[in-house]
Amino acid sequence: MKAVTWQGRRDVRVEDVPDPRIEEPTDAVIRITSTGLCGSDLHLYEVLTPFMTPGDILGHEPMGIVEEVGPGVPDLQAGDRVVVPFQIACGNCWMCLTGLPTQCETTQVTGEGMGAALFGYTRLYGAVPGAQAEYLRVPQAQFGPMKVPEGPPDDRFVYLSDVLPTAWQAVEYAGVPPGGTLAVLGLGPIGDMACRIAKARGAERVFGIDLVPERLARADRDGVETYDLRTFDDEKALVHAIHDETGGRGPDAVIDAVGTEAHGSAAAKLAQTATGLLPRKLSGPLAERFSIDRLGALHMAIDLVRRGGTISLSGVYGGTADPMPMLTLFDKQIQLRMGQANVRRWCDEIMPYLTDEDPLGVDDFATHRLPLAEAPHAYDMFQHKQDGAIKILMQP
Repeated sequence: MKAVTWQGRRDVRVEDVPDPRIEEPTDAVIRITSTGLCGSDLHLYEVLTPFMTPGDILGHEPMGIVEEVGPGVPDLQAGDRVVVPFQIACGNCWMCLTGLPTQCETTQVTGEGMGAALFGYTRLYGAVPGAQAEYLRVPQAQFGPMKVPEGPPDDRFVYLSDVLPTAWQAVEYAGVPPGGTLAVLGLGPIGDMACRIAKARGAERVFGIDLVPERLARADRDGVETYDLRTFDDEKALVHAIHDETGGRGPDAVIDAVGTEAHGSAAAKLAQTATGLLPRKLSGPLAERFSIDRLGALHMAIDLVRRGGTISLSGVYGGTADPMPMLTLFDKQIQLRMGQANVRRWCDEIMPYLTDEDPLGVDDFATHRLPLAEAPHAYDMFQHKQDGAIKILMQP
């Protein structure tokens, strides 16, 4: 089959790889019909290269048709249309039963000290072959894949794999009170969808912050009060502008949907780039012990949120040597919540929004739809924020 493989920093290729097969009784094999390109895939493209191996199959946002199931998968059969969560979880362990499938005790990558295995996401998360491919082996298929109705196009349901539950959890963790205020840093796919969900769930005012014109224009059309970071002399001026709109206090909650590749953190970017250029035998241990993030977005969130407010992190961070303003966090009595999205925990709550009326605008959420063969171009375009690329779907 054809699959998108990682070959090095900023080097992905579509190659022929062996077809997946049933290996365990709880496996299924899915023929992919749509697969997303996620912002966190870009971390593998550059920042997290020390944890990658040439030939790794990328991708973790799959939807498709069941081709084959193992004998331990009673509720699926060939021909079922399914969307597959990005994490691999059993559904039966203590963590899964408490609503934390990202910490599944059956698939935890204990050798790396990490939580549940993920599709297509480095050796830290199990080096499981990913979903930017023609076919996908799905472990723990007795729990993960969700059947969806025939008829509506893939765009109606494919975002249940990652975008929708990640944005939903970000809003849930933000804990915006009824009629409250929320600021969202970064208006890529997760930030954009978090704005839509927050408004649908009753936030009175949502402030969206970015520096990409297409992202700002899209959020503005959805009723978000947008702020272009480029039009302010510095980040403090932007913080003051939003404080002025919220009684001088700041918003009740802030979602950081940017993560480790924030603009404006030059020293950290240099360190990340230098680590990525080292031989893998050196760069891996160095990154594990001394990795740092570009913390511009997180520092802005800390300055922006009101005292006693909440910061919800959905952007990916991976540093271990990051300086944090603990005095400010403590003094402002800020609550901080974060983590990979617990997909199956939220999908029953999200599903009513995937109606004919499409209140979250999923049908036209993708800005680009490309053949899988054009994956290298898709990564390059998304990395450089070209051609208005906000959300890319690929079809094998």
